[in-house]
Amino acid sequence: MPAHYNVLFLCTGNSARSIMAEAILNFRGKPTFTAYSAGSHPAGKIRPEALQELEIARLPTAGLRSKSWDEFARPNAPQLDFVFTVCDNAAKEVCPVWPGQPVTAHWGVPDPAAVQGTQAEVQRAFRDAFFILERRINLFLALPLARLSSLALKKEIDDIGKR
Repeated sequence: MPAHYNVLFLCTGNSARSIMAEAILNFRGKPTFTAYSAGSHPAGKIRPEALQELEIARLPTAGLRSKSWDEFARPNAPQLDFVFTVCDNAAKEVCPVWPGQPVTAHWGVPDPAAVQGTQAEVQRAFRDAFFILERRINLFLALPLARLSSLALKKEIDDIGKR
């Protein structure tokens, strides 16, 4: 495995979960990791509740934007080492072919944007999604990537998605 890793987080709308994951990993994983996010059907805007969670955690939000996964299937796109789906819809969709055969896993997180209720209930759903993603990313960052075989690495990142 290389000394630097590119990670793509996928979701359908790329407006909340995948955006939060991108920001968390870019902050916690620097300089070893560069994170990106994208959606199969991007919403075109980031949910304000997701940005609020990032700001509460004091994570940078500059440069974050909702974008299509097509950007990462182009010839000039970054070579991806890992691709994680964070929503069930994206996990079931036929993804583009990612050059370089990145390691993939499904890290499904309940959709906070789908929560109907009071403002407090919606905010709680975004907070819960943030904490799930943060925990999984911290577990991922603790893996001894350079020492794991491909098979062991795949098992570890699949297991992280179940926590």
